[in-house]
Amino acid sequence: MISDNLPTAAELAHFSLTAQHPLTLNWCPAPERLANLAEEHAFDLQLASDLDLAGKRAEFINVGPPPEAYLNRWVTVRPDLDAMLSIRFKGLDVSKPFVDVSVTSRPVVAADVPRLSAAALRDYGNFHPPRIRVWSAAETFAGLKPDLRVLAASLAELRGEEVAPELSLRPTTDHSNYADAQAAYAAVDAAHPKHIGQAGLLSEEDLQDTIEAGTMFDVIWRGKWSGYAGTLPETQLGLPVQVVQELLLAPHARGHGFGASSLPCWPATFPPMGGC
Repeated sequence: MISDNLPTAAELAHFSLTAQHPLTLNWCPAPERLANLAEEHAFDLQLASDLDLAGKRAEFINVGPPPEAYLNRWVTVRPDLDAMLSIRFKGLDVSKPFVDVSVTSRPVVAADVPRLSAAALRDYGNFHPPRIRVWSAAETFAGLKPDLRVLAASLAELRGEEVAPELSLRPTTDHSNYADAQAAYAAVDAAHPKHIGQAGLLSEEDLQDTIEAGTMFDVIWRGKWSGYAGTLPETQLGLPVQVVQELLLAPHARGHGFGASSLPCWPATFPPMGGC
């Protein structure tokens, strides 16, 4: 069933901007960010109203519910709070459903979470989602178990950080070190058996995409390949960003205090730009 009284993409953009962390507000001019957010949320609206697309999702995911069950929902959670809900699957794994709260009409506070959870189960209970995902800079959500954390920093600020003089980057040109990277992740899994699978190497296809974009680099220490560092340009949360695709140090380069140098290595390789 298509939700009644769907807001416009521009309205969703204004709602979304108020929920962002205040430290990010000077990373991009407000008009540009609102335009970016409107473009992002236009897809939310398509997912809320396009039954053909819902049918394609139902066919691809193939877990039972009919196409209309895959539509986004614009719901009233409380008299002063509306929310855009969407059924998602972490990593497209059908055994890991969750409900994404992609936009809310005001920033979410902890007291709203039980109502949001109830709305998620009401509209997507057939998928048996065990969790919801919420974006809000309103307060700290004590008592909840975070599924992931998103770290961001301004490229301009990162450019001012020091990099260990013995580290350097060179553009990655091929897959010749991919097996070494696989071994590096295997070593982490072996050292931390309770956390296997929490981090993993990007696929060879994604590695090639990043190489072709010119933003994948080999980390060099003492003249030797010592890891990958790569990003791809995207627009997220209304910001023009470089999204980390890979950040890896090989075992022989760990334990030397290079972690603090890993992120500041990149900005000098990017053209001057806003965002993070």
